[in-house]
Amino acid sequence: MKKRNILLLFLFLVGASCVKQTKEQGNSTLNDFVTIQNGALVLNESPYYFMGANYWYGMNIGMEKEGNRQRLINELDQMKAMGITNLRILASSEGDENQSFQVHPTMQSAPGKYNEEVFEGLDFLLTEMKKREMKAVMVLNNFWTWSGGMPQYLQWAGKGEVPYPQISKEWEKFTDFTTQFYTNEEANQMFEAHLKVLIGRTNSISGVPYKEDPTIMSWQLSNEPRGYKKVNEYRQWISRTAKYIKALDTNHLVSLGSEGDSPGPNAGINLLGDNDIKEIDYLTVHIWAQNWRWYNPDEPEKTIEDTKMKVKKYLDKHIKDAQRLGKPAILEEFGIARDNNDYSPEATTVWRDKYYQYVFDLVYQYAEKKAPIYGMNFWAYSGEGRPARPKEYWKKGDDFIGDPPHEPQGWYGVYDKDVSTQAVIKEYAKKMNGLTTVQVAETLQ
Repeated sequence: MKKRNILLLFLFLVGASCVKQTKEQGNSTLNDFVTIQNGALVLNESPYYFMGANYWYGMNIGMEKEGNRQRLINELDQMKAMGITNLRILASSEGDENQSFQVHPTMQSAPGKYNEEVFEGLDFLLTEMKKREMKAVMVLNNFWTWSGGMPQYLQWAGKGEVPYPQISKEWEKFTDFTTQFYTNEEANQMFEAHLKVLIGRTNSISGVPYKEDPTIMSWQLSNEPRGYKKVNEYRQWISRTAKYIKALDTNHLVSLGSEGDSPGPNAGINLLGDNDIKEIDYLTVHIWAQNWRWYNPDEPEKTIEDTKMKVKKYLDKHIKDAQRLGKPAILEEFGIARDNNDYSPEATTVWRDKYYQYVFDLVYQYAEKKAPIYGMNFWAYSGEGRPARPKEYWKKGDDFIGDPPHEPQGWYGVYDKDVSTQAVIKEYAKKMNGLTTVQVAETLQ
């Protein structure tokens, strides 16, 4: 019997090699798309487990003239060497050149007015990802200002200037402003018109329509949307938008992009309630131990163990919720600062490495026991980029790095020189990627 199982496993691996060759020849089949089967993420008829990264700025450095395509190629190769197979990327950005605390240039400088070079940067990114057998989570909107997102659509709809909390420090004023998006018909019409353009696009480099490109794993409604005082309206928006995307594209998954639950009592988000919608295919979870004041980088020895307990409790709860909904989950954002809360690239990462190892191992142990969690995307890969002014906000002309423009630069990113962190990533990428082969072998027994 054991010899038979070994033979079957060998035949499976040979078949996987043939599938790989088919991909390299540029031929895609339905098996090349990530799908949901019996509550599991599936790729090529096998469970899809992965190590991933947030790489939001990929389309901007993929631009031919204003970007840095060689840097993009280098960084994709670096991540491929670590075993990273999934990237969460920005696939939309909005706003004119006068907008603050956000990426420039943007894809859409005015409603329906597109910067084709940014679009071509996204085309280039997807083409290069396909060469490396990576999958993309395409983020379509943003609750926060750093890609324009909901605040920008509201400004275009005549709701006034964006009340930037980076200036006013009045976060409630900002959240009250942004949550108007869920019920503003004009803003949503602009957004849906953009979705039709984006999802209906044909890649200018590969010639593959986005709707037919298996490099895309999912369309994600927004980055960290929250309901706050408009929970019902928020959930109605989720359902409406997810259905609209499914009507445009039947090949790809749809995800929400929220944190799940938030420790904040007034954020107006709840994993069970927000994701109990047929068109939402899998659940997203974010854990921000430092932002949520669980972890203090100035006192790591005093706070790390309590942080670990809270992280485990948070993830436990969300995995149980995923089981209740019968949907797979992804830990798609987490991170902590460099040692001593130092934003300089030269700062060490001893405590970050320990934290990464703990979180990676926690997810791996769950996945190994067949809990409904399939991958993790750390925040974020900065690669060859460096902050021009550590701990200050991004300005036009600065390197794009993992820290978005509305946050102090140098906070959470992993650089190409962070060898010790990369070693931890590589170790657990091998373990996560290996789960597919193990589970297929068990199935054949």
